[in-house]
Amino acid sequence: MIKYFSTEHKSKEVSFKDAIITGLAPDRGLYFPDIINKFDDKIFDILKFPELSFEISKLLIEDAIPENDLKKIIFDAFNFQIPIKNIKDNIYVMELFHGPTAAFKDFGARFMARVLSFFLSKSNQKITILVATSGDTGSAVAKGFYKVPNIDVVILYPSKKVSFLQEKQLTTLGENITALEVDGTFDDCQNMVKEAFIDKSLNEKFTLSSANSINIGRLYPQSFYYVWAYNFLKNQAGCKEIIFCTPSGNFGNLTGGLIAKRMGLPVKKFIAATNINDVVPEYLDTGIFKPRPSLATHSNAMDVGNPSNFARMTTLYKTKDDMKRDIVGYKITDKETVDTIKNVYEKTGYLLDPHGAVAYKAIEFYKNDNVENNIPMVFLETAHPAKFNEVIKDNLGIDVNIPKVLKEALKLEKKSIKIGNRYEDLKSFLENR
Repeated sequence: MIKYFSTEHKSKEVSFKDAIITGLAPDRGLYFPDIINKFDDKIFDILKFPELSFEISKLLIEDAIPENDLKKIIFDAFNFQIPIKNIKDNIYVMELFHGPTAAFKDFGARFMARVLSFFLSKSNQKITILVATSGDTGSAVAKGFYKVPNIDVVILYPSKKVSFLQEKQLTTLGENITALEVDGTFDDCQNMVKEAFIDKSLNEKFTLSSANSINIGRLYPQSFYYVWAYNFLKNQAGCKEIIFCTPSGNFGNLTGGLIAKRMGLPVKKFIAATNINDVVPEYLDTGIFKPRPSLATHSNAMDVGNPSNFARMTTLYKTKDDMKRDIVGYKITDKETVDTIKNVYEKTGYLLDPHGAVAYKAIEFYKNDNVENNIPMVFLETAHPAKFNEVIKDNLGIDVNIPKVLKEALKLEKKSIKIGNRYEDLKSFLENR
């Protein structure tokens, strides 16, 4: 049976069930599996995403959930399309924004909500989920856990640092979803959540869990679509290996890809594309990891100055040189982001969101630095561009067509509670609500 250890190595190993329910280890480490099972080559012939996800999840969690129940969870969670489109030459986009909140976070949130509901239904236990968001995590978690029995969700987001549409999505549901508007940055929100998990007095009153990518249950589904992209291009173009470019903030999305590679996915290189919050590309250059306060950018979901999942990355790779064999990092400025949206739209007709633009520009840098033999290069488009209509309209004069799922959110009334950026502010709210 797979056991989950803390990246701080100061807490006891736990089961998958305990890891997903508690979220963060008592020593503030992130849970990680002691075994990553390998694929059978038959996995690469599966061309339907739910079936593929089911086979991968069986390898990741083994018998933690009976197969019939796991299959129901997977097929219910992933009931939307994942288009892969050629932009130009050997550059492809994988669109991950066709779920109910138009962002890639739907994959992790919907899977985790159903898994937690399965476990809680067996014990009648009640939990409170705390989640910090710099953009799309909050809306995906809110929608994924909306009205789920025995689960209350408290979302912390930085005031005036998420887009209008993102804020509408995460603040308008009500019921078991509460949005806390924090006077600070995403890093403040994340630190407040982490403090709550290690506060003994608070944990005596509540069973707390996390739905950020610090939770292994949120992370696992982000490995599924990397295999999906390879299988699609293997079938369409006969490729034998692939390069991925992942727009990266808290680095959960990239870590999902690294897990897939450890399972046997033939990835030649991962390109970690960041905005000016570039602590991981800086580490890859210097070997020094220097967290710092995050800076606001157009690609706000990546505005992270101390990425939590770096702890998992350094568990997979013991040294910087080990990591550099698989990962290369590039930093993209806001000007480069806007210029890329404009250039790609004018030349190809494809409209990128700011996060996808960061990834596309990083691919251009990578191609300038490396001689490629036409290996498919897939960048992850993580959110619908309509979520960033302000950036796109202000800088390019383009009005983005808003999909139905986002139009519905615009009609709803914002309901948020403003709090300060100290942990005591969060604790007081939880104890007195």
